[in-house]
This record gives sequence, C-alpha cells and structure tokens, in this order.
Amino acid sequence: MMLSRAKPAVGRGVQPTDKKKKKGRKIPKLEELLSKRDFTGAITLLEEYENATKEENCNSEVWVNLACTYFFLGMYKQAEAAGFKASKSRLQNRLLFHLAHKFNDEKKLMSFHQNLQDVTEDQLSLASIHYMRSHYQEAIDIYKRILLDNREYLALNVYVALCYYKLDYYDVSQEVLAVYLQQIPDSTIALNLKACNHFRLYNGRAAEVLMEAELKSLMDNASSSFEFAKELIRHNLVVFRGGEGALQVLPPLVDVIPEARLNLVIYYLRQDDVQEAYNLIKDLEPTTPQEYILKGVVNAALGQEMGSRDHMKIAQQFFQLVGGSASECDTIPGRQCMASCFFLLKQFDDVLIYLNSFKSYFYNDDIFNFNYAQAKAATGNTSEGEEAFLLIQSEKMKNDYIYLSWLARCYIMNKKPRLAWELYLKMETSGESFSLLQLIANDCYKMGQFYYSAKAFDVLERLDPNPEYWEGKRGACVGIFQMIVAGREPKETLREVLHLLRSTGNTQVEYMIRIMKKWAKENRVPI
Repeated sequence: MMLSRAKPAVGRGVQPTDKKKKKGRKIPKLEELLSKRDFTGAITLLEEYENATKEENCNSEVWVNLACTYFFLGMYKQAEAAGFKASKSRLQNRLLFHLAHKFNDEKKLMSFHQNLQDVTEDQLSLASIHYMRSHYQEAIDIYKRILLDNREYLALNVYVALCYYKLDYYDVSQEVLAVYLQQIPDSTIALNLKACNHFRLYNGRAAEVLMEAELKSLMDNASSSFEFAKELIRHNLVVFRGGEGALQVLPPLVDVIPEARLNLVIYYLRQDDVQEAYNLIKDLEPTTPQEYILKGVVNAALGQEMGSRDHMKIAQQFFQLVGGSASECDTIPGRQCMASCFFLLKQFDDVLIYLNSFKSYFYNDDIFNFNYAQAKAATGNTSEGEEAFLLIQSEKMKNDYIYLSWLARCYIMNKKPRLAWELYLKMETSGESFSLLQLIANDCYKMGQFYYSAKAFDVLERLDPNPEYWEGKRGACVGIFQMIVAGREPKETLREVLHLLRSTGNTQVEYMIRIMKKWAKENRVPI
C-alpha cells in the first residue's frame, strides 16, 4: 500500500513528535515504524536523519536511510535527491528503481533494473514494479518462486491473491488468501481483499456484510497508526454501497488511494454530471488499463453531450489502445474496449463480433443489452434488436430518447407499428417526442404501414404547418385507401382516413374526400 501513496503523509494532519520527549530514547528503525504505519514516528526519524546529514563526516548510509524515509512518506523528489547522495548499494538501487517508476522514467528504470540481483529483496522489488505496471502474471511468477523456498513468508500469499484479483480470478484469489488468513485471521488488508473478492463474486451487499462482520471490531479498536487501513475500508464501503456517501468519503482520498479518483469519476458519470467527471480526470495521465478505459468513457460521454468530434476521437483511441494491447486483448474489459471503439466508428458488424464473445456473462446487464440491441438493429437484425431492448429493466434507460427511437424503429421494421405509436403516446410533448413522430411517420411510410404514418404526419402538420408534412400525410392517406380498395386494410379504417383529411386546410383535400366517399357509397361502406 505504501508503494501506491500518491499524496505525501506530511501535511495530512501528522505532526512531528515533541522534541523534549525524544531525549534519552533509542531511535527506532524505519522498518519498525513503517510496519506499524507510524508516520508520526517516521517523520520524527526524518528529522533525526536530516540533522545527521548536516554533521561533518556524515556516514553515507544516512543518506539512503533518509531517502527511504522520504520515499515512504510520499516525498519522492526529496527521496531521489537524497538517494543519489548515498553510496552505491542494493538498497540504493532498489530505491532509485522505484523512484524511476514513480517518475515514469523508462530509461532510468531499465538501468536500475539491470542492476537487480537474484536475491529476495531485489526480486520482491521487481515483483512490485511488475504489479504496478499491470504485469500481474510476471509478479505472480516471482512471488511463487520465492514462496517455494520460503514458506514462512506468509504475506506473499496476500500479494499473489491481489494479483489474481487484478486478473479477475476472484475464486483463485480467495483460495490463496485463505492460506494467509488461517495464520493471520485479523489482518485488515487481507480481510479487505476478501471483501473485494466477495463483491466481485457475489454483490456489494455480500461484501458489506463480510466487512461489517469481520472488520468492524478491528476498526473500532485500531490505533491511529491504522488510519490508512481505515481510509481504504471507508473507500471500499462506498463502492460496495453503489456510490452511497461518495461525496463525503472520496474527495479527501483522491490523492491518497489511487482508485478514489476513478471511483469519484464513476460516481459523477452515474449522476450524469459529465463535466465534473471530466474536470476530475482530464489532467490524469493514464498508466493502467482502468485509467485508460475510464478516460475513454468520460471523453465519449462528453463528446456525445457536446457533439464534439475531438472528444469522440480521443475516446476511440483510448479504447483501441487498451483493446489492442497484448495484456488486455483477451480479457473481457479489453474486448469491451474494442466493441466501444468500433461502436464509435459505426462499424457495427465488428461491434457484434466482440459483444458476442462475452454475451453469456452479461445476459441481465442493462448497459450491455442497450449496446447489443443498437448494434443488432444497426446491422438490420431488428428482431434480435427488439428482443435485447425489451430485456432492459432500468426505467431511466427506457425513458432515454435513444432507447425509444431505436425500439420504435425495431417495432416498425418488425411490422408492429402500433407498438411504436404507443411509445409516442406515452411521451410528454417535447423536442424528443417531435423527433420520434418524424421517425414513425417516415419509417412507417417506407415500410408501407400507411395508417400509422398518416396519424404521425397528421400530428406533425398540426404542430408545424410545413408543406412537407401535408405531402407525407396525403401520400399516406392515399396509400391506406389503396390498401382498403385491395382488401388489405379493414374498410372501417376509411372513416378515420376521412377524419384525418378534414383536419387539413389544403385545397386538395376536397377532391380526395369526394373520390373516397364515392367509392364508399358504391361499396356500401359506412362513413
């Protein structure tokens, strides 16, 4: 967890120890303080090391100890400056190796990587860098190799379990984690990971129940040295509860827990506050697949909201980058990214290739069904498109114009124009209802469904006296009349056709009505 610190511990309410109390006390080792998460003690130690460096003939080991203290407090620039003043050693190389990763300096990273030796400490450092660069299988291989010769290194089971969690192997993660929890049943970090696996395997409620049952007493009794663990758990509870309490819990953690920023962005997206989500993520330089994906989602949402081609292009590039990467191309998130990339490019046949590859995992997922239905309809398979649209349960989604317009089109193409008309009738008068009327009027006309085309053009004409709407209504009414004459439409429908025509002030109406009334009289049709 220390290696993921994004905000220095200094300045977060942690104050140096009273100097008067330090007199006559043995200076504790940095490892002891960090193992207890005692940042107050670590800052005190920092003062001791800083004072020691000012003395003549200062031992060069003081510099590397000072650098390590800076590092674990999240003060990376100071750590690098002190680290380069230290004499060369394996510890110094490991420290600078991690700092090169923090500063995203590939050249330095590879240089320090070459200096690593086949010793446990160096290999553990290498594994941690693999983990932070999302090379989870490589990290697992190192941890397992070390565990073969060092069964007593129980904590490595937690690291392996965390890697499997990141690889979406939640059941395997649970099995490995159980080995550690059998020996250390009150580990806050391990129990938190167990709860996260429950969240992925079952649901948020299951994870929350586990956390309340196994961690509550630990959290209540924990000292201030476990503040980071408390923050981690508070953060995860927000996730387990579907975002409840996000605005109270997540903002202070944005630069402490890396995932806090991402989850806050997700919260804003779910609240339809796309601009706030964008403000929070626009300056983030993505380094993990999750960050690339979320930045792509935000840009796609903002692009759709603003009609911005630039944001849509950025989103498409992010999705393609993740979906085309060697590490993600065979994962579900990677395939989702490629589907999203092709969706934005309007290449719906390609969209379906990817969506079909993991469809079985998302049968009841509204968002998946929404995208799948659109892709099916866009490729002409309106029957399966309609079926997928009707699987959606979210009322918010079902009131979205995109949903209504695509479902109406599917109904019309599937020869169910009455259902499309009913969708319109349920809408309140708005610009969107006007657009849906236009869709129904024109699509029904193209499909020879003249009755509902005429009804839609009639409403459009009354809302907007555009000559095109009269022409559409006239053509649809003639089409219905022809179908009545041919016996393909009930004769009783003629009465409503005449009613629709009489609502128009166009001079052509009287001639059309005379023709229709004459036919009705000859064929004894009541009008």
